[in-house]
Amino acid sequence: MPVADWPNAIAHVDCDAFYASCEAARHPELRGRPICVLSNHDAMVVARSYDARVLGIRTGTPVWEARRLAPHGAFLSPDFRYYGQLSAQLFSILRRYSPVVEVYSIDEGFIDFNGIRLLWHQSYEELADAIRHAVWQELGITVSVGVSVSRTLAKMASECRKPDGTTVVSFTGISAFLAALAVVDIPGIGRNRAALLCNRGIGTALQFARADEALIQQLLGRHGQLLQHELRGRAVLKLESEPPLPKSMAKTASMGHASDKRRIIAAYLGYHALRLVADLVAKQLLASRLYLFLTLESFERRGLALHLDLPTNSLKRINAAVHQAFAELFVAGEAYRGCGVVATGLQRERQAQPDLFGLMRGDLRQQQLMLTVNAINRRFGGQAISTAQVRRIRGRRAGLRFCYPLLVAR
Repeated sequence: MPVADWPNAIAHVDCDAFYASCEAARHPELRGRPICVLSNHDAMVVARSYDARVLGIRTGTPVWEARRLAPHGAFLSPDFRYYGQLSAQLFSILRRYSPVVEVYSIDEGFIDFNGIRLLWHQSYEELADAIRHAVWQELGITVSVGVSVSRTLAKMASECRKPDGTTVVSFTGISAFLAALAVVDIPGIGRNRAALLCNRGIGTALQFARADEALIQQLLGRHGQLLQHELRGRAVLKLESEPPLPKSMAKTASMGHASDKRRIIAAYLGYHALRLVADLVAKQLLASRLYLFLTLESFERRGLALHLDLPTNSLKRINAAVHQAFAELFVAGEAYRGCGVVATGLQRERQAQPDLFGLMRGDLRQQQLMLTVNAINRRFGGQAISTAQVRRIRGRRAGLRFCYPLLVAR
């Protein structure tokens, strides 16, 4: 293709009915049946297969109505841990084709395709098809791929031939592509904005791209201007291969029943602290502040914020802070139904400044321990290795003494 057709090249990979597809991959016997993934309390549909969509089942449909519409369907409780595992494998496949991949959500991402044709000696369409086939062969789920000169156009292209399709839109093909789409098909233009635009004579995506820039800015502001540039083939929205830094990370849960026993509540907090540290280490983040809370039987919440001595993801250091906060919050004789630990003041590990006394070097030993724990748990499942207090949550009959830093193997 002429260079003028591709001043830039971006692919958008979007999984087809991701949660339902994950379940079909795990349970091949369900293929061909409508599949609905339900909410945490199995009250409503949160995701559904294409077979279920044809029957009129929507996101948010009550489960009783979904069963009426699809009596032969499969209705499954969600397994977000499993979906996350397949998502990680998906992005691992995408990174084989290009070093620059943006994880946009659990089931979709963008790939920088610039220079990739020369590397693979394939056209963009052939590369997109190769990605689709690799994901299907290795994961058993289908994806749709759009390739174009901007991320917005690539995202719109991936919607055109769902499920399991490839759409390629070069620079010279933009006008023909946009002419067939309504303005509501533009990402970021919802029904209300589409109605506003239609009232001004802008009903198609092509009309939006060709509209007066001052009018678009007046109606939609800066966001509308950026979208218009993207639809004209100018890539102003860049890929972010590194996800934005989260403002906080939390590990919380109800205990299932109220308890006034100090060691039981401390065990749950220890479990949350362990999961929090595992996530911090896996994502190479450090926390400088913690917030610990206890939820009383009356649903009143009591909390305490702590500033850590230094940014850390050390299990020992974070457990000590949690233990200190718990000692201040717990009141003997009161019953608690839930608890949690929240990390804030997050920063990337590689950007942290070393402390004067070398305490962070000591934390590295704890970090290596957690990396080993994470690797073993990934290989053998669940909590193959965990803290002693987690054992108390699973089975109090074991009679383990409460001890924060102790690790025990199953």
